[in-house]
Amino acid sequence: MVPLAARHPRSEIAARLDALGVRPGTVASLAVQPWPAPLLYEGWLRWGRPRLRGVHDLDLVHAPSVAVPPSGGLPLVVTVHDAGPDLFPHAFTPHGRRFHRRALEVVARRADAVITVSQAAAAEIAARTPIAAGRIHVVPNGVDPPVPHPKTHEEDTAILARVGLAGRRYVLWVGSLEPRKGVDTLIQAMVVRRRRRPDDDVVTVLAGFEGWLNDDLVTEGDRAALGSSLIELGRIDDAVLWALYRHATVFAFPSRHEGFGLPVVEAMSQGAAVVASDIEVMREVAGDAAVLVPAGRPEQWADAIDALVDDPGQRARLGRAGVDRSRLFSAAAMAEATRAVYQTVGS
Repeated sequence: MVPLAARHPRSEIAARLDALGVRPGTVASLAVQPWPAPLLYEGWLRWGRPRLRGVHDLDLVHAPSVAVPPSGGLPLVVTVHDAGPDLFPHAFTPHGRRFHRRALEVVARRADAVITVSQAAAAEIAARTPIAAGRIHVVPNGVDPPVPHPKTHEEDTAILARVGLAGRRYVLWVGSLEPRKGVDTLIQAMVVRRRRRPDDDVVTVLAGFEGWLNDDLVTEGDRAALGSSLIELGRIDDAVLWALYRHATVFAFPSRHEGFGLPVVEAMSQGAAVVASDIEVMREVAGDAAVLVPAGRPEQWADAIDALVDDPGQRARLGRAGVDRSRLFSAAAMAEATRAVYQTVGS
């Protein structure tokens, strides 16, 4: 039985828990915090107030981000996903940089244990923040992919038709539109491909939500160059997401920096052929189950995508390797490793 505190409407939380398959009775109490998020987070970090309302009989408090609530004297576990704002300050707003700097100082003072999502993230957090390396525990993100059923292909066909992709080959990107994600590299690479292959039928699909500082990631010139071969879906639901992964010709992940890179594991779990940036965390997470390309090099990204589009055998080999690799990052393994961290602070 795990109490849950949140600032979202109860109906939204209940719907999300139901979608995740959380059984009734698993969550002992649902406490909605009534304050607006900016006010709530500012109070938590500056003064350790207001207290969590409506939660009782706790053994510990786990903050899944650096918006750290007051623990009321209980053991506190905080998940810090990376040190991005320090490593790539230009990729964050001034407010975002200030918030993370203050939050990491609070985590260093208050947290009994810190969870992060990869060895790469652990190294950068230890090197670039006040958090001591000895308090950091690596718990990789986990994926619980949907199990195909007899009607999956039929449902996928309908979904792809609805978003204009039925029967089409496409390069897929999933994430939040922000500078670290390298969407500009992918778009420029696809412009290079269109110049090389004006009759090519492969389209570019961007799926995700607006982040920040994204005005120059996909320019009007890019849109003009790609024309109807660029499809910007914005935020999508889970059914669309998994269908897109399953049928992508190539999944592209051109990030300049990540703490983990969850979409890569999601795509691999569905057998997609993955091209990702050759950065430390992708070498750790994707291993040899993806083609790795230097970040920020559109010509090389165009070459790598061309090679995969032209080689169905290599796509199939990568797809099989990706499925195997993704099994290393299960939701069950993440839950068990998180429980082990809890035991270190609760004993």
